[in-house]
Amino acid sequence: MMKFAGFGRAAIVAVLFSSFAAIVPAKADEPSEAHVKAARDTINALGVTSQFDRILPMIAERLKAGQIQAFPDLQEQISDIVDKKALELAPRRADLERESAMIYAKTFSADELKAIADFYQTEPGKKLLKDGPIAMRELLKAADIWGAGVDRDLGNSVSAEVQKLAPAPLPADALTPGAKPAAPAPAKKN
Repeated sequence: MMKFAGFGRAAIVAVLFSSFAAIVPAKADEPSEAHVKAARDTINALGVTSQFDRILPMIAERLKAGQIQAFPDLQEQISDIVDKKALELAPRRADLERESAMIYAKTFSADELKAIADFYQTEPGKKLLKDGPIAMRELLKAADIWGAGVDRDLGNSVSAEVQKLAPAPLPADALTPGAKPAAPAPAKKN
């Protein structure tokens, strides 16, 4: 039994040292404060975390609705309680900002973050943030239209070439792009 106890202690010490060794390099990989500040500046310039402002109010409204459904007589009290408790949790929003800054700091170098933030604070950068989603939506529409045209034209040109090779002509509706080709007629037996 003494051998197992000694082995157990050695295993615990080994686990502790390996855990410590794993933590030390992780600290070395942590971005500097200046790097994290550059990430925060970039996040602010981009406004990427502003969409998260709706999370707590949406959760609170969902909770209110559920509680009021369960206790309709307490609607006013439930609303007050949820609002009060939600406001108590509001400071935790800063945790998400810190996490976001760390993600950006680990993804981009400090110089890259500064360049990104500098650009998005210019008039063209602000315009890109404001009008970029509209342009992207229009671009996706254009790509859909273009793709439909390419699909139609490629289908027609391939069908025309295949029709030249086919032993018997297919009906015109069989050549329509997107349509399933008609099954060939069974061969006649002599």
